[in-house]
Amino acid sequence: MSYFVTGATGFIGRRLIHELVDHRDGEIFVLCRQSSLGRMQLLIEEWGSDRVVPIVGDLGSPGLGVDEKWIKAQKGRIDHFFHLAAIYDITADDATNDAMNIQGTRYAMELAGQLGAGVFHQVSSVAAAGDYRGTFTEDMFDEGQPLPSPYHRTKFESEKIVREDSPVPWRIYRPSLVIGDSVTGEMDKVDGPYYLFPMIKRLRDSMPSWIPLVGIDLRDTNVVPVDYVAKAMDHLGHLPKRDGEVFHLVNPEPQPVIDMMNAFCSAAGAPQFATPIDRRFSERGPISKLPNALKPATILSNVVRSSPAQATLDQTVGRLGIPAEALAHVNLTATYDSRKTQKALAGSGIEVPPLDSYVRTLWSYWEEQMDDATTSDKKVRKELKDKYVVITGASSGIGLVTAVKVAQAGGIPVLVARGKDKLDALKRTIEIGGGTAYVFSADLSDYESIDDLARRLNEELPRVDFLINNAGRSIRRSLKLSYDRFHDFERTMQLNYFGAIRLVMGVLPGMSERRSGHIVNVSSIAVLTSTPRFSAYAASKAALDSWSTVASSELAHDRITFTNIHMPLVRTPMIAPTKMYDKFPTISPAQAADMLIEAMVKKPHEINTLSGYAGSLLQRYLPKSAHRVLNVAYQLFPDSAAAKAHVEDEGQAPVHESQREMVVRLFKGLKW
Repeated sequence: MSYFVTGATGFIGRRLIHELVDHRDGEIFVLCRQSSLGRMQLLIEEWGSDRVVPIVGDLGSPGLGVDEKWIKAQKGRIDHFFHLAAIYDITADDATNDAMNIQGTRYAMELAGQLGAGVFHQVSSVAAAGDYRGTFTEDMFDEGQPLPSPYHRTKFESEKIVREDSPVPWRIYRPSLVIGDSVTGEMDKVDGPYYLFPMIKRLRDSMPSWIPLVGIDLRDTNVVPVDYVAKAMDHLGHLPKRDGEVFHLVNPEPQPVIDMMNAFCSAAGAPQFATPIDRRFSERGPISKLPNALKPATILSNVVRSSPAQATLDQTVGRLGIPAEALAHVNLTATYDSRKTQKALAGSGIEVPPLDSYVRTLWSYWEEQMDDATTSDKKVRKELKDKYVVITGASSGIGLVTAVKVAQAGGIPVLVARGKDKLDALKRTIEIGGGTAYVFSADLSDYESIDDLARRLNEELPRVDFLINNAGRSIRRSLKLSYDRFHDFERTMQLNYFGAIRLVMGVLPGMSERRSGHIVNVSSIAVLTSTPRFSAYAASKAALDSWSTVASSELAHDRITFTNIHMPLVRTPMIAPTKMYDKFPTISPAQAADMLIEAMVKKPHEINTLSGYAGSLLQRYLPKSAHRVLNVAYQLFPDSAAAKAHVEDEGQAPVHESQREMVVRLFKGLKW
């Protein structure tokens, strides 16, 4: 069985190819512009199959511009022609939508006819239903529905073209609002609900999460993860005797807009919206008896979609990066019946997961991979453009996100960690995005490996502009459980202190020769607060702090500078074993990475948080009081099961969860 796919480099297309590679046999021909062959080759490596074959062409050319000799050779051999290439952008203009969505569909059908394809699979959208009010079934199409934007209009018209003019059998798929992958969170562009994310981020950074916000019932929306869409298309596309049918790839249970917003706010740690009017009252009470056009949500939706309102929105929320068109179409006027699709998928295991089960994954991916608020700053780009930034511990957490942000700003991340496979995957991601990255595998707890790394950095790179000491080991264990574990202190010091300064000393000669260089040490808030159970970890970080302070004074004339970041608790794989931290308020790896970017751009001697400053002042001026407070906290928070290992529990006095929560909230960001 052979396939031809347009839009294979797109968001849905990449995952459909992945499904075809994993579950189907035969060659998969993918349309690709000549200029995009390099990127396509990277994707083919990612798919891991030589069955994916790029075919040079263009969506804007008759017959997609595919070579006639190839068409003749493949005539009658293509079983499935998947047409995904299109504009999926509510803000695009008429000309762009017409060229891509209408004319592109005509050219794709022309090629499908020339090839004698078995089935033409058209990826449409629920936007074809326009502003239809009520239940829109899979058998409905032209119901006289209003088409409020060029996107809605061209989705309707391209679907009409397929129905009336397709030279081969067809199937049509109508996804609702497609969001990121439910497993990885991956998304390729800001669209739909993602336009609201910068606003949610600002709320998180400016207000306590416990403050309720006034919300408005904007009725329902319908979002589905991209992996569901790809899996469903693969399954439905191969079912026998389903030609001429339309499938709604939607959530069978529409989500209230306010619930979707609150799910994202919760994932971000931002304040949430309270709906002032209970929907049950509006649906069952007096409001329910009003004509649909007079209901508050309908009136509000119509007002938002009016030209004067959109002009106002452009000058208000538009300044936050939220297009008025996108805000006007987050809530949907129709309910999409998908019973036929659900019946066809029955027994396949393919179903829409609940948003709450993957919303944190979506938010994390956006914040770590897509949010460019920091790196779009002119000062950041000027400081980092074409600079070589060595990042240890780059395979996950803070190091990974920092590497992405450095690349976004035009810098060249140099990725260092033990696991080469993860570094290669990150390098490929950066290169697909148009950046450049280098990979150096090394064990930073081994002196010979560190020396070899320093030699390779000096020989293979033009220079080292920045070195970020991010790799580290954290051990949370009380002294009473450490009497026979002196190796914990040795191992922690080996990586966090000796390994770090050995690498710094390996690149210092080159920096001194160029009279330029900056070292960033990811230290810990524990250095300032002396929190219990972290004696090994805090001591190793304090040693690095002190060494760097002395080195700063010696190397000032060579213009080599240091920044120590006393990092608060960050939600990274390093804290995952301590399950108690799941309920702690933490900062995200993206917030931590922003601190590293600030360190490289502004080059302060140290970066601290408010909690860190408070802890440091308490230790300096009221040491006895500080010790008493910390001892109370020590007794509130037990050692982890891993730390206790085979030691019998002494039986601490029972502690109410509310007491722990009070301490956690009071001393936000501390590691207990």
